[in-house]
Amino acid sequence: MKLTVKFKILPTKEQEKYLTEILKEYISTVNRIVQVMINTKHIKLTSKDIEANLPSAVKNQAIQDAKSVYKKYKKTNKLPILKKPACIWNNQNYKITDCLSFPVFVNGKTKRIKVKILLTDYQKQQLNNKLGTLRITKKSGKWMAQVAVEVVDKQNNNENIMGVDLGLKVPAVAVTSNGKTRFFGNGRQNKYIRRKYKVLRQRLGKAKKLKKIKQIADKEQRWMKDQDHKISRQIVNFAVENNVSVIRLENLTNIRNTARTSRKNEKNLHTWSFYRLSKYIEYKANLEGIKVEYVNPKYTSQKCPKCQTLNKANDRKYMCKCCGYKTHRDRVGAFNIMYAPVADGVA
Repeated sequence: MKLTVKFKILPTKEQEKYLTEILKEYISTVNRIVQVMINTKHIKLTSKDIEANLPSAVKNQAIQDAKSVYKKYKKTNKLPILKKPACIWNNQNYKITDCLSFPVFVNGKTKRIKVKILLTDYQKQQLNNKLGTLRITKKSGKWMAQVAVEVVDKQNNNENIMGVDLGLKVPAVAVTSNGKTRFFGNGRQNKYIRRKYKVLRQRLGKAKKLKKIKQIADKEQRWMKDQDHKISRQIVNFAVENNVSVIRLENLTNIRNTARTSRKNEKNLHTWSFYRLSKYIEYKANLEGIKVEYVNPKYTSQKCPKCQTLNKANDRKYMCKCCGYKTHRDRVGAFNIMYAPVADGVA
């Protein structure tokens, strides 16, 4: 299994100059190579065929990226022009210790530089696996490195299953086949943060501070991603604690087109990323050897887990009119998701 470890790098002013130059040169070189491939129909190129202010190993990586772009062009007949400055080094041309070491091009010669890095304990643990390519970019004034990592799949032979219901008021509820239940996240806090940033954007919009609006949007997105990462980690940890081998989630494709909700929740439904949270749960679960399956969401919030009668919940309270079963509405959803049929083509 492959995952990407993303971390911040702290270059000096001189190193920033080298990085800025190599990122622009790399993207420009890839675009030029693609154009050559289109004009000549020839894709068997070497670093000797390419004139660019790049180390030879980086030239070879540019050729590989150009081949990928060229293949897409042949399928769609549309020429994608890469614009965002970036540069890629293969796993034989960089080293990660207490710093990040890789070659750049300075005054017509290849020079290896060492850049300071910021790594968490979890990132250090992941970087002990087999490393793939290194990608460096600059976003919002910050230098970021992304390293592809090959992780050995774990084997999980337990038979326990866990259903997870995702929502707005309660971000996630998990129920295991041995009856354990846990609620994750704080929906009220999420809505408060969204309202807070909405008011800020309105004020800045009236003041015509467009740059500040963009900064706030980036900050809000980072906060939302952080919440999804924390919730997904807690869910997977709960699954590991209970020896779960399969996590089941709703297949929420087109939820924004099909879901019925109140007016006050409609905007939150259309802005919160259920898909992202699902994918975070999936890749973290896979690292622990836990399989993730997606089920048909039909009637999961209405069907009684005991007698299968359909009932409508009163706010957060669910009561079956047939057998009298009572519980939290989202807990009912998690129970039904755990035993619902797997959606066609999704596993």
